[in-house]
Amino acid sequence: MTHPYRPVHSPALEPGLTSPWYDCREYTPSRGLESHIAAFWTMDYRPVPENQLHRIIPDGCVDIVVDLLSPSSRKAAYIVGLATRSEVLEFSQARSLFGIRIYSESVRALFQFPLSEFREHRVYLEEIWGLEGQYWIEEIQAAQTKSDIVKVVERKLSQMLTRGDESTPSLVYESLMHIYDSKGSLSVGSLADKVHFSERHLRRAFDKELGLSPKEMLGIVRFQSVLQELSRGGHSSLSDLALKYGYYDQSHFANSFARYYGVPLKRLTGRG
Repeated sequence: MTHPYRPVHSPALEPGLTSPWYDCREYTPSRGLESHIAAFWTMDYRPVPENQLHRIIPDGCVDIVVDLLSPSSRKAAYIVGLATRSEVLEFSQARSLFGIRIYSESVRALFQFPLSEFREHRVYLEEIWGLEGQYWIEEIQAAQTKSDIVKVVERKLSQMLTRGDESTPSLVYESLMHIYDSKGSLSVGSLADKVHFSERHLRRAFDKELGLSPKEMLGIVRFQSVLQELSRGGHSSLSDLALKYGYYDQSHFANSFARYYGVPLKRLTGRG
């Protein structure tokens, strides 16, 4: 089943950053996994005289990140929880990473924990999956090509999802589907009406399961929906784009974008 939401990331919006020494790519998951996995991604960097900056932006997803150059499989893979602000990483040493971008509603099925458990600190995969996770990482590190890694990863994820006995509580799951379908252009009150619960109850459910508020998730998905339009180049003006996605004025639009992307909108688009 195709997922209604597909986040966009900075390399797709700033292709000028791609170079022989800094290469970021995404791989589409197989049909059986596309309702759970937004994408697989790779990031490879070789040192050059100037350090490389890598921008991370909020996307409403959780990532398993595998350091393919790590000398130890025990600390090679870790889980990164939901981001609510942009972050810039500076690389000065060679990096080769493989990532698995997981939709929030599928986290419980894979890890048997609510997403809120991962909001405070980086969690190593070994802490969740034990030796089974360590053997899997060793298999990933031993793979010869990126396509081989994808095959190893997809086989394991399919097994984990098949035997997963926990699912996201129905209230949060249903709410997320409404958020995706609306592209984040809902108020919290409208969302609460759609799922037939009070705003207070909805906020509590989101905090317990996801570790963030419904307002924050709405903001992230709306921001990502704007990025999708920017990447396609189909918008006529930034004012029209702001209006389409329910920003009440241009200033609100610009401030939200700067918070989530980390730079002013006009710097990315070249337009005021």
